[in-house]
Amino acid sequence: MHRLGVRLAGRLGPGDLLVLSGDLGAGKTTLTQGIGEGLKVRGPITSPTFVIARVHPSLADGPPLVHVDAYRLGGFAELDDLDLDASVAESVTVVEWGEGLAEGLADDRLEMIISRGGGTDETREVRIVGVGHRWSDLEWDLPTG
Repeated sequence: MHRLGVRLAGRLGPGDLLVLSGDLGAGKTTLTQGIGEGLKVRGPITSPTFVIARVHPSLADGPPLVHVDAYRLGGFAELDDLDLDASVAESVTVVEWGEGLAEGLADDRLEMIISRGGGTDETREVRIVGVGHRWSDLEWDLPTG
């Protein structure tokens, strides 16, 4: 998941929104750590479950990474209270557990559904669906290992 995040970061820029979903332990935070490494932002990137959102400034004149954990939020009103739309245009914003909540932050977004593979290995299946004009031609199914 980390390597996928690093690769994905090369395609991301200011204004990009990623909405991550998947079971607990599927690799959402690990993916975000890879995105942070690829964007060269200040870390460490850890799950923001109890603080809800963290901003990681760029160390390389790129966009900051806004990392949000919507798991504990009760609905869009609580997400809206975070005032994320004020920073979406100049940041790469990643919202874990954001399905059904974060879609209103931007018309263009990547929706990523992460599933654990069967068995005891660390294989993941990632479905990436591009929404909006920016990502209109993108739809990937990527096995990871």
